[in-house]
Amino acid sequence: MKTSRRMFIRTGAMAIAGAALIRNEALAIPPKKKKGIVGLQLYSIRDEMEKDPLGSLKQVADMGYEYVEHASYRNRKFYGYPAAEFRKILDDLGLNMISGHTVMGREHWDEAKQDFSDSWKWTVEDAAILGQKYVVSPSMDNSMRKQYDDFMRYMGVFNKCGELCKKNGMKFGYHNHEFEFSEKLNDIKLFDIMMKSMDPELVVVQLDIGNMYNGGAVALEVVNQYPGRFENLHVKDEIKSESGNEEYESCIIGEGIVEAKKVLKLAKKIGGTQVYIIEQESYQGKAPMDCVKTDLEIMKEWGY
Repeated sequence: MKTSRRMFIRTGAMAIAGAALIRNEALAIPPKKKKGIVGLQLYSIRDEMEKDPLGSLKQVADMGYEYVEHASYRNRKFYGYPAAEFRKILDDLGLNMISGHTVMGREHWDEAKQDFSDSWKWTVEDAAILGQKYVVSPSMDNSMRKQYDDFMRYMGVFNKCGELCKKNGMKFGYHNHEFEFSEKLNDIKLFDIMMKSMDPELVVVQLDIGNMYNGGAVALEVVNQYPGRFENLHVKDEIKSESGNEEYESCIIGEGIVEAKKVLKLAKKIGGTQVYIIEQESYQGKAPMDCVKTDLEIMKEWGY
């Protein structure tokens, strides 16, 4: 049964205006969380969030999650709700939207005006209302990674986006998939170009420790290669895929080939990692809600 929307609607224009002014101090890492913050990428339960976002978020909160990361922002709404209203929903459930995924594409930068589109400015504005600490692009415009010069211009826009987010009290981030490790320009892997081109003071690399395996990379090696660059991590494990177009698919943390426990320990030691976002996209016949509950339990067993 769906949770009543009316239970969560903010009453009064003054209260809504107040939500828009809330800053990100509440998202500072609490002292008791010595190893950092653990959250859930809501794409892990995408079907549930599509059918019943309020009921699904309540289940997530009841599991013990305190932080979440969205994967649905369209027409200035998060899962169908305006930013201030969705912020109230989260507040009532004791959840913090620490991060969010919205692709930063070619259409979001006006080269002639040397400025961002209104739609991207709204993306950043609404993220701030929601209380995010990170605005993360979960992929990149395919048209911008065909030529080296185009790609370098795109990296310049990423840095500018970092400046925009910084002005709004947040950080801009990029989340990898597999192609950053398998594709090259001028005989250099895209990931290596990105790491050298993105200003670490302006752009955070949200390293997905599972996605890279379909691109031939190994998480332990990448963390060792770029110490201090991964304050925000996507925690994922991978097994051989029995179906689909990719060699690997995600699974319960600790059951795959990633050596996730070792990766997290190394990331905490040398990677500068403060935020650990759980994501599982495949379930091997299990219910997604059961999977993300188990993933959190495992993280707690590991001391996170």
